[in-house]
Amino acid sequence: MKIPPLLAHVAVFLGAALVAAFASASETKAVAPEEQRARELIHIVRQDCGSCHGLTLAGGLGPALTPDALADKPFEGLVATVVSGRPGTPMPPFLGIVSEPEAEWIVDQLMRGFPPDAGLPPSR
Repeated sequence: MKIPPLLAHVAVFLGAALVAAFASASETKAVAPEEQRARELIHIVRQDCGSCHGLTLAGGLGPALTPDALADKPFEGLVATVVSGRPGTPMPPFLGIVSEPEAEWIVDQLMRGFPPDAGLPPSR
C-alpha cells in the first residue's frame, strides 16, 4: 500500500514540529531580573565570585567562568553549582543570596560574556 503524498508531507511536518517543540522546551530561557537587582547580581558575581574565580572571571583559585571555559558545561549543572555549591570544595552554596531563577540568569550571562560591574545601585 502506497501512502498518499499529502499524508506523507503532513507526517513529516508533524514530526518536525514535535522535534522543534521538544528542542525549544529543553532550552532554558533565563528571565532577566529587574534592572536594580541585575546590577546587584552583577556586583555579587564580579566581587564575591571574582574573589575566587578572578576579578575578570578568567580563573584564579577557582576555574575560569568565561564563555570559552563554560561552553561544554551543561547549563543545569552550572545552575546547580551556583545554588547548591560543590560539597568538598571551597565553592559555597548561594541559595539564600540568589534565587534559582537568578542563578539561571547569572549562568546565562556567564555563558554569553558577563557584563561589567557598574557598582551597586543607589539605596532605595
